[in-house]
Amino acid sequence: MSLLVLGINHKTASVALRERVAFGPDLAPRALQELMNMQGVAETVILSTCNRTELYCSLDDEGDSDVVRHWLQQFHRLDEDELTACLYQHQGEDAIRHLMRVACGLDSLVLGEPQILGQIKQAYSQSHQAGSLKGLLERLFQKSFSVAKRVRTETDIGASAVSVAFAAVSLAKRIFSDLGRTRVLLVGAGETVELVARHLREQSVTQMMVANRTLERAQSLAQEFEAEVMTLEQIPEFLPRADIVISSTASPLPIIGKGMVERALKARRHKPILLVDIAVPRDIEPEVDELNDAYLYTVDDLQGIIEQNLEARKRAAAQAERIILEERDQFMAWYRSLRSVDLIRDYRTQAESVREQELARALQALAQGEDATEVMQQLTRRLTNKLIHTPTQALSQAGKDGDQEMLAVLSRSLGISRP
Repeated sequence: MSLLVLGINHKTASVALRERVAFGPDLAPRALQELMNMQGVAETVILSTCNRTELYCSLDDEGDSDVVRHWLQQFHRLDEDELTACLYQHQGEDAIRHLMRVACGLDSLVLGEPQILGQIKQAYSQSHQAGSLKGLLERLFQKSFSVAKRVRTETDIGASAVSVAFAAVSLAKRIFSDLGRTRVLLVGAGETVELVARHLREQSVTQMMVANRTLERAQSLAQEFEAEVMTLEQIPEFLPRADIVISSTASPLPIIGKGMVERALKARRHKPILLVDIAVPRDIEPEVDELNDAYLYTVDDLQGIIEQNLEARKRAAAQAERIILEERDQFMAWYRSLRSVDLIRDYRTQAESVREQELARALQALAQGEDATEVMQQLTRRLTNKLIHTPTQALSQAGKDGDQEMLAVLSRSLGISRP
């Protein structure tokens, strides 16, 4: 039995190719069944995200990896040279380590990001439902989940903000001890703002407002987070209600000016406002920072936080790598023991067969009236001779070959102690 990982990711392939190699929810069940029907494939899990597509397989033989590669190419109707140039492959110990690193976020675009673990668990569940997961691969994925949990517990891999969206929310959390009691105005409705909203929800923020140029997109985002909706033109009306403003649009000109914030502060009786501008070009006029009770941070300010935190994550990642190597070695010890378990079972079966044959022969002799003492003597001699015959031959051959290493192994195995 051999473990294989075959895949592409953000480091090896363009977005265009990753899109063509992806397995969406509609394709994955059929793909799992097809792959399981391939000769030599015993188990499989397909992990497919925006940044990677990976096939995890338990194979009958290492040479079957070519079968998997050919299947992937044929399934997506890809050019062989184009795909091969972007593919990476891991087997055995390297495959085990790779999955553990992916589960811990060490192979992600954003170092230490936690979302990948949920995506791996989803892929694991999908394979279970398809009946393509059992035995060795199931044990490996379960082990990887526990390793990821250990890394999160014993290191600070996920403690520091390393994305602009996360950094913006982390900054707000520093300033407001309880974000759950604040009202947040989000300006824009793109991917970054959506991610900010998710981080805010994780911090128990329930009062959100979304302002966008088109109401349709704002309403789609607001519906998920139960937020109020407004157009950009309505911001002056709603701004006095906001404790925090986080803005990220594609506007070429500032949307929030110094005068607008000044009027909002007056209406708030100078209760402070935190403004985080993560847009390039800027959404908020720099002069806003001149106002008392208005605290403006830009993407450059956040970048400084991110760089410091990224260094902290790199140190945590080094700790995580050590944990992964330790856990990989433990799994490999179990993996190697599988062969010994089969050998032990076969050896015991063989010895039991010899015992039963000799016992039957002895009982027959006793039934025919032969002397019991003599029968027992013959039983023990024959049993001993048959059980030691193969080890004796091995010792003799090792002696003839002058193989001292084999002699030492056989001596330890047979419990022979020589001064």
